[in-house]
Amino acid sequence: MRRSRFSAAIAVAVMTVVGAGGVAAGARPAPAAAAPGGQISVAMLQPGLLSPYRQTVMFDQVMLMYTSLVVIDDQNRVTMGQAQSVTSTDAQNWTITLKPGWTFHNGEPVTASSYVDGWNAEALKTNKMENNGFLMHIDGYAALNPAEGEPTVTQMSGLKVVDDLTFTVKLTAPDGQFPLQLTQAQTAFYPMSKAGLADPAAQDTMPIGNGPFMMTKPYKDTEDLELVAYDKYQGKQPTSGKITFKLYADPNTAYADALADNVDIAGVPPAKMSVAKSDFGDRVYFNAAPGIAGLGVSLWDQRFENPKLRKAISMSIDRAAVNKAIFAGALTPATSFTPAAEIGTPENACGESCVFNPEQAKALLAEAGGWTGPLEIHYPGGLGIDEIYQAYANQIRQNLGVDAVARPSTDWASFASAREGAQFSGLYFSRWGALYPSMQNTLHAFYTKEGGCPNCVAYYTDEITAALQAADAEVDQAKAIELYSKIQTDILARDLPWIPLFYETYNFVTSTKIKSMTAFAGVPIYEAVVLAG
Repeated sequence: MRRSRFSAAIAVAVMTVVGAGGVAAGARPAPAAAAPGGQISVAMLQPGLLSPYRQTVMFDQVMLMYTSLVVIDDQNRVTMGQAQSVTSTDAQNWTITLKPGWTFHNGEPVTASSYVDGWNAEALKTNKMENNGFLMHIDGYAALNPAEGEPTVTQMSGLKVVDDLTFTVKLTAPDGQFPLQLTQAQTAFYPMSKAGLADPAAQDTMPIGNGPFMMTKPYKDTEDLELVAYDKYQGKQPTSGKITFKLYADPNTAYADALADNVDIAGVPPAKMSVAKSDFGDRVYFNAAPGIAGLGVSLWDQRFENPKLRKAISMSIDRAAVNKAIFAGALTPATSFTPAAEIGTPENACGESCVFNPEQAKALLAEAGGWTGPLEIHYPGGLGIDEIYQAYANQIRQNLGVDAVARPSTDWASFASAREGAQFSGLYFSRWGALYPSMQNTLHAFYTKEGGCPNCVAYYTDEITAALQAADAEVDQAKAIELYSKIQTDILARDLPWIPLFYETYNFVTSTKIKSMTAFAGVPIYEAVVLAG
């Protein structure tokens, strides 16, 4: 149940953050006047549900309307948001204390019950909340989600209200990364107002948040979405008083509108990567993202059993050349198995296997017994990523002497079905975008059966399971980082079950109205925009 931040429609090596929209009803106070930072407009694609417990693509808008318990700031540091502290002595039993004086947009105070009651409602099977699975590691979750029949209880035993500003969380197993799971993009851990609990359907079109921005009317999915600054917000005030998310059916149209100053911020479509710099100059932003793209290996095919073959393929790909030709140098070639934006990711964990060396690649291929026939690289068609996978095939063919062929599927659905059914017999599109900046998220996604990433890699061993459990159990973050790093350097670099290619980025262009904005995507980026003039 951990999932990638991005929908399949934009799950490519270059990520754009252009959201979608929708929110919930309820009486609201009059919105505050626009802050000194003025107003900005942001391009968004087709919207979805806005309730934090149901949204799967509306991250930008929802993160602006809520403040999470823990926050990753613009320097990639862990700080407190709504929480005063999140503490534990054993990594399994956690105490969360809230800051006083915070309110929801309808004036209702934010209390410990706002979290406990909200999470219980989200976890209850019969409520059918899309983000239900994020709570699966809280003790008592299973009772609310029986495999058969209806639940007989409505509250998780692992959640307890101590007082108005304190509650405790008991996990099913020690997990020292729990505080990082409470950060911005993990919307499943947001609070819920009493009004929201009383009318959950209304939250889909107009959620009542505790964050810097609020809505003043329910959203209709054929309209633009407007957010205004909440005048009683207790955190850092945003630099803009109003944000309008403008609806676009085509990201290329949004890009053109940004160039014409008709929208202030837009994503960069893959087809525009090579010209974005010349079109916009210093108004292009390539921000580090907690995502990583690579090539999955059909390990169920015995021909890939020898690690030397997998290493030969990896070493035959000139990542720098692909970056220059396809991405205009915007990406960073991956040298480890987790995104560089995840806290503590070691440099060069992949070792020589991720370094372009065609001579050594050919030698390893020979030692592995060679390759006969075509080597297919499968990827989802219809996403505009054909050029990327043709480039990978060309690299392998030219530098390894193997007949590599890029094979697009009809669409995402057919690709996903074939991958989940282990129907491929070659390499395949594979990537992961983490929802919290811990190596735990990516390593669990790739190397545990319940990790929630069927397109990552089918490589689940007792050795990795034991190593992950040891790292998860560490409360001391420095020790946990050391253990997660050793999984990469000692196990993954040795076996290379997956081929890292690029660290992902969030890519933006802006109108001439925008002087600057934060270069770090771990925070709600539209909170920190400086206008020209």
